[in-house]
Amino acid sequence: QVQLVESGGGLVQPGESLRLSCEASRLTFSFDGMAWYRQAPGAPDTERDFVAHIRSGETPIYGDAVKGRFTISRVYGKNTITLQMDNLKPEDTGVYLCEATFQGYTYWGQGTQVTVSS
Repeated sequence: QVQLVESGGGLVQPGESLRLSCEASRLTFSFDGMAWYRQAPGAPDTERDFVAHIRSGETPIYGDAVKGRFTISRVYGKNTITLQMDNLKPEDTGVYLCEATFQGYTYWGQGTQVTVSS
């Protein structure tokens, strides 16, 4: 069974930083691609904003709202990604979910809460 586990969320003030991690362990395969999405407070599961995506051998892709502030990385040889979030803004608040794909299948984690507030 594939299980994605996110960590690193918390409460920070505007302008501060957080680093999120997503890990799937004990797998015998490597995901094709991994990504982060944000679900805003009160939004349904069908409304998740794209944050960033990474795929081996390709340049990472970022949503317009986070370009220049967030950096996605993948740990070499592992099904683990991180999201370095700098200069956080109140509109970045939400649950950050990890998504991974493999041969047409999509997997989601449970998410980690990020709150940006003064």
